[in-house]
Amino acid sequence: MKKGVLLNAPVSNIISQMGHGDGLCVGDAGLPISDNVERIDLAITRGLPGMLETAAAISEEMQIERIAVAEELIEQQPAFHLRLLSFISEVSKNQGKSVETTIVSHEEFKRLTGKCRAVVRTGECTPYANVIFYSGVTF
Repeated sequence: MKKGVLLNAPVSNIISQMGHGDGLCVGDAGLPISDNVERIDLAITRGLPGMLETAAAISEEMQIERIAVAEELIEQQPAFHLRLLSFISEVSKNQGKSVETTIVSHEEFKRLTGKCRAVVRTGECTPYANVIFYSGVTF
């Protein structure tokens, strides 16, 4: 059995296959997912698991170089955005490297998910609570 934090086999497998610059989206329950992208559905019920909790587990196994978020999250969900900023600050500290943030429209965000290795669907029901993690290198 794995000793690490991330126990979900499909998510762990995707991360192990990612190269520098590849994207992995962690999305809310309502984010549309393109047919050409692997869907890893973790949603159990409204709010479970949450997007940030899922992102935290993923960040334990994945080197994150940058993230993309929708500007609508910043504008319409300021409290959630502050929690995301705190999370990204913690990830940067733990990795010893800063995590760059790219802000795009929600429409552009949805387009970018089509280029991701996978979309991890959570039970999060906060509108626009989605993030794309782009992999970095550990060296």
